Amino acid sequence: MRPALLASLALLLTALAPGALATEGKDSADILGNWTFQTKPYRDGQCVMTGTMRLTPSPESGLYECELTAVEVCSMWGRSVVLQQCQARRIDNQLTIRSEIDQFLESKLEGLVYVPDNFALTIQSAKRMYGSLISAATAPAIFVRAEEGIS
Repeated sequence: MRPALLASLALLLTALAPGALATEGKDSADILGNWTFQTKPYRDGQCVMTGTMRLTPSPESGLYECELTAVEVCSMWGRSVVLQQCQARRIDNQLTIRSEIDQFLESKLEGLVYVPDNFALTIQSAKRMYGSLISAATAPAIFVRAEEGIS
């Protein structure tokens, strides 16, 4: 065999060895708890979304229950604060979040329809996830582990 082919084969076998795919280590294993998130501006820079999410265990493997509070601020129509119940599904380092609106805590302009906020995320570590808001609009989003304060 050619040396380059042998080197490629050795690299492939190393990558397939047990635990080799866990380059993020054990850090990405535990995503339960409190998170904050923020999107990049969307709707031509007129809107941004921030919020919090709490992930809790679900009896089914790879599933999580969650509660999400989204704060959307748009220069065109004001601010909305929406409490949403959600379910998250994890496959390897991918997390998809599907939400349902539970309660409007603060409403934007009357008559505008608010669509539940869903996300498609990549788990980078136990402290950071990144991906996209997928809702009435789409935008890049970053989730960061919330720092728990001392009371």
